Parts: sequence; structure tokens; C-alpha cells
Amino acid sequence: MKARVQASSTAALAAVFVILWSSGFVGAEFGLPHASPATFLLWRYLALTLILVLSIAFLRRVQLPGRRDLLYSAIVGVLAHGVWLGCVFLAIIEDVPVGIIALITALQPLATGAISGIATGEGTSVRQWVGLVIGFCGVALAVGTRIGLENSPPLTAYLIPLGSVVGITAASIIERRQVKGRGDHQPELLLSMLIQSAATAIAMLPLAWFFEGFATDWTLSFVATTAWLIFGVSLGAYGAMWMLLRRTDATRVASLFYLSPPVTMFMAWIMIGDTPRAGDFLGLCVAGLGVLLVYWRPTGVMVAR
Repeated sequence: MKARVQASSTAALAAVFVILWSSGFVGAEFGLPHASPATFLLWRYLALTLILVLSIAFLRRVQLPGRRDLLYSAIVGVLAHGVWLGCVFLAIIEDVPVGIIALITALQPLATGAISGIATGEGTSVRQWVGLVIGFCGVALAVGTRIGLENSPPLTAYLIPLGSVVGITAASIIERRQVKGRGDHQPELLLSMLIQSAATAIAMLPLAWFFEGFATDWTLSFVATTAWLIFGVSLGAYGAMWMLLRRTDATRVASLFYLSPPVTMFMAWIMIGDTPRAGDFLGLCVAGLGVLLVYWRPTGVMVAR
């Protein structure tokens, strides 16, 4: 009974993660006209760092991490926030549709599955490998039908989100490996997120200063968008992802990225009028089949560890 309840709560947490994570792509579309990528990320993570400092100060019972945990949290933060979002923002500037960006970055499960067994000792079954490869084919199908169309960005623009895949995959593997190494002695989640946020802000500071001059159009729309990205995505989605990585293996968490594209495409269609194409839907169906193969078990229940 306890295992079933835990599995249900993990599935609910996964659904929350997918919805909040997907909203970040559309939020970036609204925010980037008002600030350059590094500057946008700098303001976002400076504000987030302040919010987390105040939250931790209010709790007053947070145990400080050791140097090793501090270093790893900082590295994970720069990879999972700075590299991931930086490449997403650059792709948006190059006019790659946010739904397609979400689909390309959904290649993360394939990368995670390829190296998680070596890095974390968590094996990937043949069935999961088949699912991951099918998911990749779905992504390739959707992107391939767009290349060469009128007003379509060049092929190089579609390669930019691959940098996001590298960043978030490395972050997930490092975090999962540290989780397994610590056992039951896990650092406070809020504190880990604070370290990640501060490290990202520090990494963005020289880029925003030297290359963008902190140029920002402080409109109500920009402030509202940044607020949502802070609370809904940086706190909500990332918090859910780190919690999932503490409950289940990296391959299963990574496969949730395949579910983000359809949600992102629907949001983009409703909010910014980016109408999906037939190839997008076909690619989503193929990718969805891949997710089912990764998560399916004889009991039909997603199992938490």
C-alpha cells in the first residue's frame, strides 16, 4: 500500500514537472524581447537567490553543506540553469519555434540513458533503449519536416538546443550520482537550489556586463514574465525535478522531457499563435510511444525507488 501511494505521488509530481517545465519555453518567448539572454538570466537568478536566502533565513534550521556538496551543487546549477537556458534563449532569438526547441531538448533521455549506467550504475533495459531510440526518431521526424520550409531558420539554428541537452544531461547525471553516494544524508533541497541559483547568477554576470551592457526594458510584461519564470519554473519545475531524482533513476526522470513538447506546443498555440504542423504531431506521437516503452512495467505502475 505504501509503495502504491509513493508511486502515485511520484507520478503526480512528474505531471506537475512536465506542465511547469513546458511553460518556461513560452515564458522565455515573452521575456526575451525585453532583455538579452545573459542579462535576462542574471536578473532572474539574482532575484531567485534573494528569495531563497530569505526563505532559508525564515526556516532557521538548515544545515550547511560540506565543500564537496557546495562545489557539486554549483556545477549542477551552472549546467542545469545557465547552459540549459542560455542555449534555449539563443535558439529562440534565432526564430526556432519554442515547440520544436522543446522537442529537440527532449533528446536528453537518449543522452542520459547512454551514460547513466556507466556514471550511476543504474542499468537501462533493452526495452527502455528501444523506447529512447523511438523517442529520438520522433524528434528527428518533427525537425526534419521543418528544415527547408519558407521562413524556416537554417539548420545551424536547430543545433543550438543540443547545447541545452548536454547541460541538463550532465547536471542530471552528476546530481543522481551524488544522491546515490550520499544515501540518506541528503542536503536540504532549498539550500541546494540556493547554491545553484547563486552560481548561475555569478556565471551570467560577466556575460551580461561585457557583451550586453545589462540592457533591459523594464516593462510590466517583463517583470510579470520574470516572476512566473522564478516561481513557476525555477522553484516549481526545477524543484520537482530534483525531488524526482531523489526518488527514481535518472533515465525515468529524463524520459519525462519527451512529454514536454506536446504541452509546450499547445501552450505556444494558445498564447502566441504558433500553430503546430502535421509533422509536429506525427513526431509527438512517435516520441510518446517511446516514453510509454521507457516507463511501462508489467504492473502498469511507475515505480519509485
